[in-house]
Amino acid sequence: MAGRTRLPILDSPEPAPSITPGSGSLGTDGRRRRPYPADVRGRWVRARRVVYFALIALWAALPWISIGGHPAVYLDVDRRRFFLFGATFNAQDLWLLFFALTGLGFGLLFLTAVLGRAWCGWACPQTVFVEGVFRPLERLVNGARNTALERARRRPTSFDAMWRRVVTHALYFVAATFAAHVFLAYFVSLPALYAMLGTNPSAHPEAFAWMLGTTALFYVSFGVFREQFCVVVCPYGRLQSILIDDDALVVGYDDERGEPRGKAKAAGRGDCVDCNRCVVVCPTGIDIRDGLQLDCIACTACIDACDDVMDRLGRPRGLVRYDSLRGLRGDKRRIVRPRLVVYSVLLLLGVAATMLAARGRSPFEANALRLPGPPYTREAGKLRNGFELHLVNKSSKTATFTIAPAPSPDLEVIVPMAVVEIEPLGSRRLPFFVTLDEARFAGDRPVVVRVESNGVGKDVTTRFLGAPAGGAR
Repeated sequence: MAGRTRLPILDSPEPAPSITPGSGSLGTDGRRRRPYPADVRGRWVRARRVVYFALIALWAALPWISIGGHPAVYLDVDRRRFFLFGATFNAQDLWLLFFALTGLGFGLLFLTAVLGRAWCGWACPQTVFVEGVFRPLERLVNGARNTALERARRRPTSFDAMWRRVVTHALYFVAATFAAHVFLAYFVSLPALYAMLGTNPSAHPEAFAWMLGTTALFYVSFGVFREQFCVVVCPYGRLQSILIDDDALVVGYDDERGEPRGKAKAAGRGDCVDCNRCVVVCPTGIDIRDGLQLDCIACTACIDACDDVMDRLGRPRGLVRYDSLRGLRGDKRRIVRPRLVVYSVLLLLGVAATMLAARGRSPFEANALRLPGPPYTREAGKLRNGFELHLVNKSSKTATFTIAPAPSPDLEVIVPMAVVEIEPLGSRRLPFFVTLDEARFAGDRPVVVRVESNGVGKDVTTRFLGAPAGGAR
């Protein structure tokens, strides 16, 4: 590293200390060196912009898309009902979340073993919003990297530098506020959000507080914290040492081809001309030539930058490329390997468990509860128990329920409402009573009530309590 040019890097046009190329955004003294990456063009950056646009558009459109009369994704926490792509759930279905998260976790393990940190560079919300929204706003106001750095170095307190800084953060705040409102729509629905926007915030303080909190979170995370979230907070990057092996795809530098570095026309030198272009375009400020690093999010900006230099020099592309560590050493990459087999089995198990759990989910819940008061009463030589049948319609449509007691030779079950309709995701409590001749009582016995709706039936079992003739009441 000795003898190389020291390049100043900063996040916004403010004075910043110099940073040695490749040392990342955290210096050896523990201080943050804010990267201000240069613009880059190429096939990878174009592909990433398309992906970013598609992901942001999908995220913003989901509250607008209606499936089965409800938004595609609507998490009504207040009333404990959740709509996901036409399926409806309530609080009693939260156990399914375990299987869904397990499947996603195994899927991430499999993806990492195959494509390395592609999630970080291509689909992580932190990267998508920073590189797809906030970074373009920064460049719109402050200009290209060299212009912004020169302005900050020569006139850091001038009016020109100050107004640009204020406008930049004002745009950050506007973008964060818009994102916070879209995020809030997932929990209150668009019609409710529009109604809230036209009223005083004091009429809905909880929603207003959540909007302010998420706005602050988005502003700090996407506009200020940025790459530090990946380096300091996110545990996924720190797990890459155990998730990535020599055959996983990474963004890497071909040492054998590039070293020793030197001028383009120098004899005995490799293809790397030490232009540091791969460093100045990196959003985390690392030098990809130093090998696989925690800070690398596999965004491929260095690939496009190096390919552009190679094109100008008339040399083959791929000095920095997507490849496995084994491939970068000149060996053949293995596709099928024990780690990938294990991750594949875990992924299949996770998907199967999720599907079985979803298929086993009942469209309604039915439980029998004992009415408040004494467990039983004695009247005219009969014992009586009072119960309450709690029905929950878990579907998105009005459902009709029929309640019928199971046949019993000596128990008399009286159901005042044998047929009832319940609105979508609604619930009802229906009383029913069980009587038995006192002389026939020989101990507690089960009481079974059959509940049916739309061809699905469920037996609800409770216990009849009492005491023999002459016993305590």
